[in-house]
Amino acid sequence: MTNKDYKKKVMLSEWEQASVDNSNITERSRERKKEELEYTSVIIKRTDEVTKHPEDVLEFAIRVGREQVARTTFSLFLSALSGGLIIGLGVIAVAFASVSSDGLNNDFLQRLSMAIVYPLGFIIVIMGSTQLFTEHTALVIYPFLDKKCSILDVNKVWGVVLSGNLLGALLCSILLFYAEPVIGIKEGYISIAQHLVSFTWLQTCISGVLAGWLMSLGGWLVLSSSSSSSHIVCIYIVTFLIGIGGLHHSIAGSAEVFIAFFMDPGLKVLEVFNFLTAAIIGNLIGGIFFVAILNYAYIKKVAD
Repeated sequence: MTNKDYKKKVMLSEWEQASVDNSNITERSRERKKEELEYTSVIIKRTDEVTKHPEDVLEFAIRVGREQVARTTFSLFLSALSGGLIIGLGVIAVAFASVSSDGLNNDFLQRLSMAIVYPLGFIIVIMGSTQLFTEHTALVIYPFLDKKCSILDVNKVWGVVLSGNLLGALLCSILLFYAEPVIGIKEGYISIAQHLVSFTWLQTCISGVLAGWLMSLGGWLVLSSSSSSSHIVCIYIVTFLIGIGGLHHSIAGSAEVFIAFFMDPGLKVLEVFNFLTAAIIGNLIGGIFFVAILNYAYIKKVAD
């Protein structure tokens, strides 16, 4: 018996014993072990775009979620602050599209032009690996559902990332306010904000559920894909849908409302507060239930 055959026999014996000891071993785990026995392990750079197995994606999501929980509060906050600042800059493109298309006197074309540029800030944030509240609402739920972290850990990540994003959006709004004589798109900021605050609290919350659902779905698709180009496409698609639907995203919307608040005396503090609370709660519900819980439940069910 060669050394390779002996090693294979030992590994097979260990796996069979583990299967007896662990009745909950999944089919995907068996497949991985068989692959280890049949193929030589090598380190390669992935250049293909093959779809990953759902259970592998879930395990990756759990691992990434645990990494976020393990980060220090200061590190999370700085990353979230950067994310909020970048999202705030994305408002320039949307407001410019609004002003540029206003003369067309066509609501559909105006909404389409705004939706086309709406994803730009999100692409920079997510590809730059900075923290975004709506992306991490679902991400940190996976390790919690897998009993790898506590609800206090989840709340810490949410609280730190949300506060950092909102502060970043506020600071960027202040900069845009003072740069307005140069940029010259005041009417665009105000028009966008008027749309965001013109609905009832419940309507805004339901709209936020849809936006949170889409954002968390985008985060899942990013984890499922293997290349930077596919990441960009995934982010663009889901954020384009948010933009074309005029849905309420708590962080991008906060930057849009903050800048308009500085420029429009008619925009009241209560309107800003109602928008923020409704959008944040809606985003949380959409990300947690429609993506995290459903993904975890169906994948674990299939694996078992």
